[in-house]
Amino acid sequence: MSTAPIKEPASLALVDGTVYHGASFGAEGESVGEVVFNTSMTGYQEILTDPSYSRQIVTMTYPLIGNYGANADDIESVKPHVEGFVVREYCSYPSSWRNQFDLADFLRRHNIVGIEEVDTRALTRRIRTLGAMNGVITTGDEFSDDDLVDKARDCENMDGLDGVRLVSSAEISTWTEPTYDVIEGSLSPLVDGRFNVVAYDFGVKQNILRLLVEHECRVTIVPGDTPAKTVLEMKPDGVFLSNGPGDPSAPKYAIEAVRKLYEHCQKTRLPIFGICLGHQILGLAMGGDRFKLKFGHRGGNQPVKDLSTGVVEITSQNHGFGIDADSLGPDIEVTHINLNDQTVEGLRHKTLPIFSVQYHPEASPGPHDARYLFGRFIDMMAAIN
Repeated sequence: MSTAPIKEPASLALVDGTVYHGASFGAEGESVGEVVFNTSMTGYQEILTDPSYSRQIVTMTYPLIGNYGANADDIESVKPHVEGFVVREYCSYPSSWRNQFDLADFLRRHNIVGIEEVDTRALTRRIRTLGAMNGVITTGDEFSDDDLVDKARDCENMDGLDGVRLVSSAEISTWTEPTYDVIEGSLSPLVDGRFNVVAYDFGVKQNILRLLVEHECRVTIVPGDTPAKTVLEMKPDGVFLSNGPGDPSAPKYAIEAVRKLYEHCQKTRLPIFGICLGHQILGLAMGGDRFKLKFGHRGGNQPVKDLSTGVVEITSQNHGFGIDADSLGPDIEVTHINLNDQTVEGLRHKTLPIFSVQYHPEASPGPHDARYLFGRFIDMMAAIN
């Protein structure tokens, strides 16, 4: 008669004094961060490796996680960036033709603490009611609940956090890899690069870079603190501003660089395209203000309306801050709104080739509802060449 393996205990404590007890399924140890929830039913490996989740503990609302395992193809960066991972039930026997290793091994390999057997429905309702808050995950049972809550309260707040410094590349590099064909199990055919695009790495997801390559771009990646002068010396046909973590008002160097690129665009009509944090930094550089959302938008089922067409896109999102529509000047137009809370999801300059979106058009919840945005960027660059 076989017996189930004994699981090591683990706990999750929040700053409001709430403590959840469960079982460890990742690395041993302790991690602290802002506790947030993601409503995606799939894509946990992409979530884990998205640099935008740096300094955050991610809770999955879907109750069964790990059932299709993990592989070397579905990653968005070289390593996971989450501080911790919270699930209701971890599946230790994955079944998928693409599975290469199970999720727990992936977490242990990268020293990510995971906790299962948590009432994630109750946790999500608490975050929705009180807002995203700091927390701590620990494995073992050596600390009392009060000690754990004290640890959570010592965690650095997301307000004012410069997350770009934590995840951005340190050197200038190029990206040439196209998208991956899942059915064929190989890379898509490589196309010639017509356009020289400089991409700011604020914590860029790799599939964004792949889609730029697929859309005939020669991509040069620059660190998030690269001055505008350095970028302009590369004579780009367009500038891309990537996603990333933290408070968009914190990386002053990035806002200043984008402000100078904006001023340059006024003279030369240099196209600029921003996604997620890049959208927020662009909004700040053009004179707008940011605010912190109560619990953010994180998941693959966020409805966004294109105000110019009336079309509703199902989008993938991951952000805790937004741009205040009332703070924008008369030259900036809101192009997309979130249908759940009416917040800004897209901006464009009324006369210049500048636009941005808060969501992730490189992800595939629709599955390809927002891919047209890459084509829009291409058209803008083609118009000035």
